[in-house]
Amino acid sequence: MKQAVAPTSVEVFFDPDDIIVSKTDLKGRITYANKVFTDICGYSEAELIGQPHSIVRHPDMPRCVFKLLWDTLAEGREIFAYVKNMTRRGDYYWVFAHVTPSFDAAGKVIGYHSNRRVPDRRVIAALAPVYQQLADVEAGHRNGKDGLAASARHMTDFVKSKNVSYDQFIFSL
Repeated sequence: MKQAVAPTSVEVFFDPDDIIVSKTDLKGRITYANKVFTDICGYSEAELIGQPHSIVRHPDMPRCVFKLLWDTLAEGREIFAYVKNMTRRGDYYWVFAHVTPSFDAAGKVIGYHSNRRVPDRRVIAALAPVYQQLADVEAGHRNGKDGLAASARHMTDFVKSKNVSYDQFIFSL
């Protein structure tokens, strides 16, 4: 299923007691989506299963955030991140995501599990300009690979300038 949706300026909200849950395989293809997820994003469970999780990726999100996410998961570690997602209609919604590797009985990573909660609006206000800078760095390169590398360096330098790790930065906002 290709996503040919134009982003709108309409923000969608969900209840603070709700948790968006999804699971993916090692390639990031959705293997499970709870009802909160399907209700918010506007896709049915059947439409989501087997699709790349990027089906809900909003074009405003800097790709380097997802690179950090996937690199962290590849190391077998959990990560917390604020993410702007896009619904089937092009509306957007912010989440505070906690993504973890899923392990089999032998300790081998077999997929990923993501719980997403309502984000703190103060953090979104503080983080949105940082994300915009990262997206601008990416867009400033004709080659997507070069743009991703440049924005990843920019993000690393920005976090280092705060004398904290990425996780510490996220939780300090």
